[in-house]
This record gives sequence, structure tokens and C-alpha cells, in this order.
Amino acid sequence: MNHATADTGPYGHSAAVRLMRLGLAASQRLWPGLAVQTAQRLFGTPVPARRLRRRPAWAQAWQVEHWPFERSGLTLYAPAAGAGGPAVLLTHGWGGHAGQLLGLAQALAERGLQPLLLEMPAHGLSRGAASNLPQFARALEYAAARLQQRGRAPQAVVAHSLGANAAAHAVSRGLPVQGLVLLAPPASPHEYTRLFARLFGLSETTRAAMQQRIEAREAILMPQFEPQAVGPRIHVPTLVVHDRGDRINRFADGEAYHRAIAGAQLHTTEGLGHAKILKDAGVLAGVAAFVSANIGGR
Repeated sequence: MNHATADTGPYGHSAAVRLMRLGLAASQRLWPGLAVQTAQRLFGTPVPARRLRRRPAWAQAWQVEHWPFERSGLTLYAPAAGAGGPAVLLTHGWGGHAGQLLGLAQALAERGLQPLLLEMPAHGLSRGAASNLPQFARALEYAAARLQQRGRAPQAVVAHSLGANAAAHAVSRGLPVQGLVLLAPPASPHEYTRLFARLFGLSETTRAAMQQRIEAREAILMPQFEPQAVGPRIHVPTLVVHDRGDRINRFADGEAYHRAIAGAQLHTTEGLGHAKILKDAGVLAGVAAFVSANIGGR
């Protein structure tokens, strides 16, 4: 995250944020345990909120499947025309949705590849009210295994923002793909808890307790997702795309993955920020060319 500019992250300066900040400040003094539970729930609630559940018009051109997953669900979008070619699994970031990936999907399809769009728990049309980074990583592993059973095993993963963080972790754990594309990845979930704590006025005691609750429930420590932990275990061709002016995840985060993953390529952009890289023609063409070269498109 950008320490200088991402002081509000995706939350903005809304009245609701100010009200939650006041409530958390009061509960920290009077009911510390309640403050930790409330902070954990807020931390795991995607923003923007459920408005993204609305079915996008483009979904009519796609086969849409809803899968139960843990206590929530996943949504998979596949081309309705039954496109062939090597499968590529695409996923969004925190607060995102599958519709953001349509440009990438089209660019990949034009290369003779089969784009499969995965929508995470509590995002878009997927069931659930909360999620987190470890669940994102498990969801990728589950989706890939389920697709493999159908003879559509993904040959590459392309992921944005928090989804990229999860994808790197999944590949480092042995997700069987031949290529990996990380779009604007964040380097440190631990640092994001600190930014979250500053935004909502949490003490370090409350922040640390929240992190420990998440780690204990998910059975994984946050540092295990950082580039220096996952990078040495990633042995597939990797492309990192990051904008120098990204106000959500620092350009230095992308550089950290580039350094940590042997042989990784870094595609640097200017003026696109965090989200416009998903629509830029040059980025889409570069990602499609990279994936095609490594998994056999045209």
C-alpha cells in the first residue's frame, strides 16, 4: 500500500467511516474484546459493498456457475460459446468483480486461449458477507482442482491486486500452472493492517489482537504471503505489471515481487494507477502475448 497517499484506501472519507471510527474508539476503552471482534469483521468486509451483486449485462454471453465454497461461494464465468484452447484463470482484487476482467478475457480469447473468470467469496455474485487473503488463495486452489477434474485445468493465472497476492501464494504452494501474471500486487498484508488501524483509530494492541485472531482462524501467518516468502518457491514464468503512480499498492510492491521471483519480468506503466491497467490496450496486449508465449496460444 502507498504509505503516503493511501491513508483511506478503498474506504474514502465517508460519514460512515467517521462514525465507525468513533464507535471503535469508544469500544477500545470500554470493551476491548468487542473492539477486536468488530475490527476483524470490518477488515474482512469487502468495499465497495453488495451493489456489485447486480448481474452485469455481459453475463448473458457467458456460462455462469455458482459453487459452494467453505461458508460462502464462488462464481465462475466461462465463454458461452464453449471456446477451446488452453484455459487461463483470471481473478480480481479486494472489492472487485469479474466484470473488471472482461478486457483481459477478450485479449486472451483473441490469442486462442480460454479465459475463465473467478469471482471470490462475498464479491460480485458470489455468496458470503466476508472474506480475506487466505481464503482468496484457497479459492484459487479449489477452483483449479475442480476445473482440472473437468479436463479444463488452468495453464496460467492472471490476477489483480489482492488476487495477485493470493495467486502468488497459491503458485508457491504448487498450483500446477505454466505461467503467472501479477497485476498491481500488494507486498505486505501486515502493512495493510497497520494502515487499516490508522484509518479507524485502532491502537497497536487492538490491531495486533485482530491480526492474531485472523491468523489463528485461518491457520497461517501474514508474513507467509509476502514476496520474500513466496518468491523463491515460484518456478514458472512470471510477469509483474505495476504503475508508478499506483495509489493503492505502491510501485515498490511490484518491484519486490520482481526481485523475489527468479526470472520475473516487470512491465512498468505510467499514468494508469491501480485500476486502469485492466483496461489499457498496451497492458492487455502485453499480458496476452506473455501468457500465449508460455502456454501455447497463437
